[in-house]
Amino acid sequence: MIKQNMKWIMLVAGLITFTMVFALFAPNQLLNSMFGAELEGDLALLIVRNWGVLIALTGGMLIYGAFKPEQRPMALVVSGLSKVTFIGLLISHGFAQLLLPTLIMDCIFVMIFAIYLFSPQASLATELNVKRG
Repeated sequence: MIKQNMKWIMLVAGLITFTMVFALFAPNQLLNSMFGAELEGDLALLIVRNWGVLIALTGGMLIYGAFKPEQRPMALVVSGLSKVTFIGLLISHGFAQLLLPTLIMDCIFVMIFAIYLFSPQASLATELNVKRG
């Protein structure tokens, strides 16, 4: 079921992840809506803007991979590792409860990505209808 719907799963995950581009334009508003806090100082705001763009780029990779099956493994690995890192940081720094919906959503996406990547039926050769020799 995952393989047949991977295009749509990646598209939804990519669009949700891409919304972090909002940090580029309104970093404090994003931080306030996610964490209930704001940062002060030009350097802090610059880092948050860059952080938002980097996360949005992983969303863009997922969107691209949704339409280009040969690019799916790279997009899923990069996005999955980014999400696993964020999940680990949330838990280890005591923010899991604050961002529980995000944590749950990212965990679900990571599990789906891993199932797809490690499923023998979802190999790149199968995806591209290439005969194994």
